Amino acid sequence: MTLPHVAIAILNFNGKKYLEAYLPSVMAGTYPNKSIWVIDNQSTDDSLAFLLAEYPTINVVVNKGNIGFAAGYNQGLKEINADYYLLLNSDVEVTAGFIDPVIALMESDQSIAFAQPKVRWLRNRELFEYAGAGGGTMDALGYPFCRGRVLETLEKDEGQYDDTAPIFWASGACMFARAAVYRQLGGMYEFYYMQNEEIDLCWRAQNLGYKIFVCGNSTVYHLGGGSLEWTNPRKTFFTFRNNLVMNTRNMPTGRLLWLLPLRIALDTVAALRYIFTGKANIGWAVFRGIFAYLKWLITGAGSDNMKQAKWPVKRGLKKCSGVFKGSIVWNYFMKKKRTYNELVKR
Repeated sequence: MTLPHVAIAILNFNGKKYLEAYLPSVMAGTYPNKSIWVIDNQSTDDSLAFLLAEYPTINVVVNKGNIGFAAGYNQGLKEINADYYLLLNSDVEVTAGFIDPVIALMESDQSIAFAQPKVRWLRNRELFEYAGAGGGTMDALGYPFCRGRVLETLEKDEGQYDDTAPIFWASGACMFARAAVYRQLGGMYEFYYMQNEEIDLCWRAQNLGYKIFVCGNSTVYHLGGGSLEWTNPRKTFFTFRNNLVMNTRNMPTGRLLWLLPLRIALDTVAALRYIFTGKANIGWAVFRGIFAYLKWLITGAGSDNMKQAKWPVKRGLKKCSGVFKGSIVWNYFMKKKRTYNELVKR
């Protein structure tokens, strides 16, 4: 039996040092029916020359500029024909057999649209990594977190999330996507540029009846912050702006009437907390994110230029898996619950 074709797609912008470091692990993968692609956002370093000299068998797609994560993948993937896309950050070290169990899982249930392996931290291999960990979830107020990572706390991987389970979102650091569903959804919402685009994608998929899974017997290692560290004000801006946009796009209207004022108030408190703890640049980035969200809400800035619908086909939360019904902010700061299992009391 012929195995499905998996196209490993690595988005790159001036990331030669990551390609040098982590492409060898990708090339060493044991899954037989795969192709490897680098989607380049017009790098100005010598990434392309390096690929041509060292990896002439790797396929390269060059986009029309540094257009960000969402649009970069959307453009690049149009050039790739495969059964599954594997969106892989350039700063991820993979294990030899990490593809096989995930594809076996997705082949066993055609309603699984997106999946991820466990994502551990390359800087400390015992810990889960911020972007994905043991699978993405979300609380009742629309704040994303992970099994193995709640806000700023990373758990040690002791096998507590080795199960294969439905989740709310799969990490864009290493996301397996059923190609037909990715195309059906129109790809990622390009206004985001970066941050929250994969959560939005998974949310829209769930509202169309698809499932999102984590495969606990597959593991990769993510360096994290390969493009921007989490403390970078630019990344903070996109994180806060895009989370408000994502919730507005996907939450039911009735829920938004009370949720949006509360969220803006909580984000304002977060900004002030950063400012009064000596991180004023981060705090002002949060405020800029809130104002940019309000501009998007009123004007839809960016949506028309990208020719993407501002609103998804279906919105809602009730039918989605991986939703924590409480508030992680309250539980984390007031009740001192710092791990996923403390929150859900499994």
